[in-house]
Amino acid sequence: MAAQIAPGPIHHLRLTVTDINRSRAFYTSLLGFEVAVDSPPEGDPNEAAARTILFGGCVMIRGNLLMGLRPVAPGGDRFNEDRVGLDHLSFSVGSRAELEDARRLFKERGVPHGEITRLPSFGIDILEFRDPDNIQLELTAAVV
Repeated sequence: MAAQIAPGPIHHLRLTVTDINRSRAFYTSLLGFEVAVDSPPEGDPNEAAARTILFGGCVMIRGNLLMGLRPVAPGGDRFNEDRVGLDHLSFSVGSRAELEDARRLFKERGVPHGEITRLPSFGIDILEFRDPDNIQLELTAAVV
């Protein structure tokens, strides 16, 4: 019997959101995710079976990352990284220049964000930002 489990890379993640259309637009238009699987429309014969898996949401893909959006949070609910659970989700980018481009895009689109911060002990620069449900996201670039 193994003494430890040896997990591989993250297979997928799912975020609980309040508004599927708003969140889908944010992740597809800003971060380049593509919808891989969408919930069937109301009245579709597959709607009930899909609801047990997709909860009225969708699964998106970007590279090797699958990310689901699950619209079951009550309207007005907001993410809080100080509660038990997720603190933040970080996406890698290729360079500090990409962080600077992202900061300009966030400003143009009114996306709440911080400043680019260097974390020397980790050898990275980060740029924190928020999605429409206040989920704390981050872009990370290696310092070269």
